[in-house]
Amino acid sequence: MKPRLQTSLGQHLVMTPQLQQAIRLLQMSAVELEAELVNAVESNPLLDWTETPALATHDEPASPGDGERRDDGRQDDRHDTDGVGMDTAIPPEADWSGSDGDTWYQRVGPGDPGDEGSAAEQVAETETLHDHLLWQLHLSPLSPRDRQIAVALIESIDDNGYLHESLESIAATLGTDFHAGCEEINTALCQIQRFDPVGVGARDLAECLRLQLQPLPDDTPGKALACKLANGVLERLPKVGVAGLAAEMKLDPAQVDTAVQLLRSLDPRPGAQIGAISTDTYVAPDVVIWRQHGVWRVALSDSMRPRVGIHRGYEGMIRHASASDASYLKGHLQEARWLLKSLEARGDTLLKVTRCLLSQQAGFLEFGDSALRPLTLREVAAEVGLHESTVSRAIARKYARTPRGTIPLRGFFASGIDTGGGGEASSTAIQSMIRQLIDAENPRKPLSDARLAESLKSTGIPVARRTVAKYREAMGIASSQDRVRMG
Repeated sequence: MKPRLQTSLGQHLVMTPQLQQAIRLLQMSAVELEAELVNAVESNPLLDWTETPALATHDEPASPGDGERRDDGRQDDRHDTDGVGMDTAIPPEADWSGSDGDTWYQRVGPGDPGDEGSAAEQVAETETLHDHLLWQLHLSPLSPRDRQIAVALIESIDDNGYLHESLESIAATLGTDFHAGCEEINTALCQIQRFDPVGVGARDLAECLRLQLQPLPDDTPGKALACKLANGVLERLPKVGVAGLAAEMKLDPAQVDTAVQLLRSLDPRPGAQIGAISTDTYVAPDVVIWRQHGVWRVALSDSMRPRVGIHRGYEGMIRHASASDASYLKGHLQEARWLLKSLEARGDTLLKVTRCLLSQQAGFLEFGDSALRPLTLREVAAEVGLHESTVSRAIARKYARTPRGTIPLRGFFASGIDTGGGGEASSTAIQSMIRQLIDAENPRKPLSDARLAESLKSTGIPVARRTVAKYREAMGIASSQDRVRMG
C-alpha cells in the first residue's frame, strides 16, 4: 500500500476557551463565583471592582406581554422596567404574603432594628452547651479544686446534656496526682445539675426528669406522682396506656393522666436547646421571586450581579504603550471581555430557566407543596430552548428567595404519578397529602401504610403501599406502631 492524501467532510463540536469558561461559571454557586472573580481580578490588571453591577439585569414579569428586559446602556422600543436588587430595589408594594394573608417574608434594611449583622457574624456568635456551662461555672463560688473537677465533668457532657461516663472514669481523666474520690466528684456534679438548662448533667432519662421536677412548687398538680412514674414505671406507658398504668398502681386514671401530662411537658434533651442555632445553614439566594400587582416577577439578586468591570486606565494605556506592552494588555483585555460576556450569559440563562419554573409552578408559590405539579428537566429544556445539561448546570446549587422562604431551584422539579382522572400528581404533592392524613389521624389508632394507600386511592391517586412507606420514611415520619399515643 502506498501512502496517499484523502479529504473528508464532517461536523464536530469544538469547545473553545470561551465556551468552556461559560459552562464552568454557569454551574458555580454564588460562593464559588465570588472566589473565582477575586482570583480573576488579582491576576488580570484589566479587571477591577466597580460601584455598579456588571450585570444590569432588570425585573421581569412571569407571563409574556407584561414587559421585557433590556440590557443596561442599550435603548430599544421594549417596555422599560426598573432594576431590582436584593433589599433596596424591590418595590414597596411587592406582595410578600401567602394566599392566606400570612406574612412569609419581612424585608430588613441595614438600619432596621432587626439587622443583627451578617450571617457569618451570627454563626460566629452562637455558643455551645459547653460554653454555656463554663460561663456559669466561672460565676459560681467554687474552690480551684472543685472548679477543675467541674470542668472535667462539663467536658464529658454530650450535646443533649447527659453525662454518660461513670464517676470512676471522670476521676481517671483528672490524673492519679489529683486524687479525687467519687463522693467529691458527685458533689461537683450536683452543683452542675443546678445550672441552666434545668436537667443538664443527668445520667439517664429518669434523673433528667426528676431534676426538672424538683424546682416546681410542691402544690403543682401531679408532681409527686410524676416523680414516682419517672423512676422506671413510665416505660410501660406506651404498652398499657394510662388506664392500664392506673390499674397496675391502683390509682385514679385522672391522677395518672395529670402526672403523665406533666412529664410530657418536660424536655428529655435539655442541652439540645442551647446549641441548636449553630446547626443552621445560611444560604444567599441567587434569584428573587415576588408578586407585584398580582403578577409574579423574577430578578437576579445582588449575589448574582458581581461588581467587576474593565479598568479604563489600563485600557487607555494600550494605544500609547510599546508593542510588547500593548500585546500584553490586549490579551488581558480580551480575557476580561470574555469573562464579562460569560457572566452576562450566566445571568441570562438563570433568568430564562427561573421564568420557566415560575410559569410552570405558580400554583406551588400560591398554595404550597400540595400544588406542585410534576416537572422534569426535559420539559424545561424544551420550553427555553436549551439542552438538559445546561438546565441542570443552571439550577445546580442555586436558590430562590420566594414568599414561601428561600428554596433551592431543584425544589421546583418533581416526579409524577398518573392519577385516576388522566392527570398527574407530583411526589411532593403526594407527600404533602400523606402528612395531612397523618396529622389528622387518631393518635390511639394511627393509619398504617396500607390504609394511607387506600385513602389516596379514594382521592384518585393510585399508589402502592411500598410507595407510601418510601415517602413516609423520606419525610422522617415513624411507622404506625411507633406513632401510637395512649392517653
